[in-house]
Amino acid sequence: MLLLPLVAQAPTQAFSGGIAGLIAHSGWVARSVLLLLLIFSLVSWAIILYKGAALGRARSQSATFLDIFRRSAKFSEVNAVCSQLKASPLVGVFQAGYIEVNQQVRGATPQGSARPTVRSLESLSRSLARAAGVEVTRLERRLSFLATTASVSPFVGLFGTVWGIMEAFGDIGRMGSANLTVVAPGISDALITTAMGLFAAIPAAVFFNVFTSRVKVLGSMVDDFALEFLNIVERNFT
Repeated sequence: MLLLPLVAQAPTQAFSGGIAGLIAHSGWVARSVLLLLLIFSLVSWAIILYKGAALGRARSQSATFLDIFRRSAKFSEVNAVCSQLKASPLVGVFQAGYIEVNQQVRGATPQGSARPTVRSLESLSRSLARAAGVEVTRLERRLSFLATTASVSPFVGLFGTVWGIMEAFGDIGRMGSANLTVVAPGISDALITTAMGLFAAIPAAVFFNVFTSRVKVLGSMVDDFALEFLNIVERNFT
């Protein structure tokens, strides 16, 4: 009868302290997995906060830039405000087109001609397409880490869980008993790594999808602006 209280106290000691207690009683493999997942989670949240603010600025400044572009009578007026709206991907596309137009106009306009002309719309189109690709790539920067975290973290956590269960079965073999007192502490230690893996993966997956959608919208704005710029040049410089 005296042995029963001792057996009953074992799981209480193993489960005391909540999550901190589980981590304190876990092995070096579980702690390594938890540390790795914590790093993934912290970096992911840093990227989430940064990209959320950056994409928000890009969207608002793009709307402002489009309004200025459509109200201005000269490209030089638009170029003057570009330094204030650098977060917009449209600025990079406009500046690439503006430089290309200036270079073509200086080299192709006949002496004494009142109207400047461009030599090649195809060359201008290539410049705009190249700048658009650069801007979209800039918008997508660091999103790949969120995708990696979302896909890899659950498997890293599962590895820690499998390792913990292996250790639990090892304890069963050494003690010669499969009762709850022997199995439960090891299983609880093992499952915390899966929980941590999901904690890191779920926000990364959600915000990766959100940011990818926003980048697609901005990418469409970039493509539409490039076509609009090309149409204006064709009407006024050919």
